[in-house]
Amino acid sequence: MITLYSTEGCHLCEQAFDLLVEVGVDMEQVDTVDIAFNDELFSRYGVTIPVVANGLSELNWPFDASQLKNWLEDNGITYN
Repeated sequence: MITLYSTEGCHLCEQAFDLLVEVGVDMEQVDTVDIAFNDELFSRYGVTIPVVANGLSELNWPFDASQLKNWLEDNGITYN
């Protein structure tokens, strides 16, 4: 499972989501979490979103398709 930490109206978050789609991640594997409704998450990610996470491994913005693919492979996540 991949978690995409984001918030509504964040154009960078939309770009990160689009990159996940572009590289072929099964979007059923992605849980999008809006940090605005959780004080702990807002404190942790408020200035770094979008963040893609899998357990303890995180990929912070900015990243491109190549960096995303490398992160996915390093974390054993399949994509097309």
